[in-house]
Amino acid sequence: MRLILRATLTAALAAVVATPLLFPEPVSAQFGGRGGGRGGRGQADPNLPSEPTAVTPATLSQEVTGPGAMYQSVQSLPPGRGLDHHGYEAKEYWATGTAAGEPYKTRIVVRRPRDNGRFSGLVFAEAMHPSGSAHIFEYTSEYSMQSGHIAIEIVTSGLNNLTDANAARYADIAATGAQTNEILAQVGAAVREGSNSPLAGLTIRKMVLGGTSATAAILINYLPAHMVYRTPAMRHVYDGFMPHGTGATVQRIDVPLIEVPTMREVAPGNASARQDSDEPGNQFRQYEFAGMAHVDSRDSVRFKPDPCVRPVSSLPLQAYLSVALDHLFAWVDEGVVPPRSPRVLVDRNTANDGSLMALDAVGNPLGGVRNPYVDVATATHGPVNEAKNPVIPNPSAYIRAGGQAAANQMCGLAGYMVPFSKAKLRELYGSKESYVRQVRAKLDEMEAARWSLPVYREMILGDAGKVEF
Repeated sequence: MRLILRATLTAALAAVVATPLLFPEPVSAQFGGRGGGRGGRGQADPNLPSEPTAVTPATLSQEVTGPGAMYQSVQSLPPGRGLDHHGYEAKEYWATGTAAGEPYKTRIVVRRPRDNGRFSGLVFAEAMHPSGSAHIFEYTSEYSMQSGHIAIEIVTSGLNNLTDANAARYADIAATGAQTNEILAQVGAAVREGSNSPLAGLTIRKMVLGGTSATAAILINYLPAHMVYRTPAMRHVYDGFMPHGTGATVQRIDVPLIEVPTMREVAPGNASARQDSDEPGNQFRQYEFAGMAHVDSRDSVRFKPDPCVRPVSSLPLQAYLSVALDHLFAWVDEGVVPPRSPRVLVDRNTANDGSLMALDAVGNPLGGVRNPYVDVATATHGPVNEAKNPVIPNPSAYIRAGGQAAANQMCGLAGYMVPFSKAKLRELYGSKESYVRQVRAKLDEMEAARWSLPVYREMILGDAGKVEF
């Protein structure tokens, strides 16, 4: 099987790296290009002060109620598991201020429990992805909403998604890339300490900033600003950081940071070699979850129906990125030092599947944070897919609008899975009962080691129950 996949995976990796323009923006703008490479220090920000300085909090409006409907940036929550199911609500507010010497007006979206009593005291913020989605919330929604965390989405780029959807409502929204760091700091300060905060009256214990791919790049570019920007009370604006879908070697900072590269970064050797640390000023973890793809093709509406050559991965990215976020919250809020994990093993042998990863006997990555999908495998999980050409009939709206380039983009960012035959499953496990028993045992082991969250137990066992022998 590995020899069969080698040529197509090698070609797919090369195509993703080489593609300069994809719908509707360059891949470097939409998804962080090649995953950040080895640099990761970010672009120099000429507006940064030379010493810790309190920012002027953004002015936050009352809830925006019109004209027309609010742009919806969480298009891909698990079916039947949206905000209403969890007793959550989303409200939009204008954020205005001055950054880089120029005025700005942007929006924030607050996703919170309707019942204030359910609020955990923990907040995570993210910049809206340039392609128009709040991906960190999408990728952690079940965990976040069952836990009572509040999510803050801040628009710093991709403003065209809003104006295209509702020109009247968003007519005067305006922000530039040069303003991004100050906007993130000013909005964060306003949420935490502003008198007009939509969370006024609630006790916020800690707030972290996350980002995936292109928004991981935004986060990494913000880190030098984090070192000097403070709230009016001279506290950190954000208490921790979680960049996902990047292999960048990020700078040391004075709060915890958990980095989560995916197989798309690990496979071509783009993941950072920075070592885990508990030292003050260098509290760092890098978690490489074996089999995790760059995007969540399990729930994303952009993959409905599947536009790719091989079946897109249904390995639940959400279940494992949520592990990282849970560890980060425990680290910053309670001082609970998170576990360390080995990295995915790299043998630099591309003769197996075209990647540099070391693979087990059934073609899945060795090392990294383990999970039942690779340890009690029913499929080979690969890091990079490729699109069917021509585009499939009746594709998703995103691919219909962008055509072949959009299909190439999404499949190049998706993982794939090649299911084993029933004969192979019987060879490996004997029977379905034996297989499910092994999945349950692995899940118990992972939960005990804090590598799997009980909130996803039913889903993981449900996946095992669907396997046909």
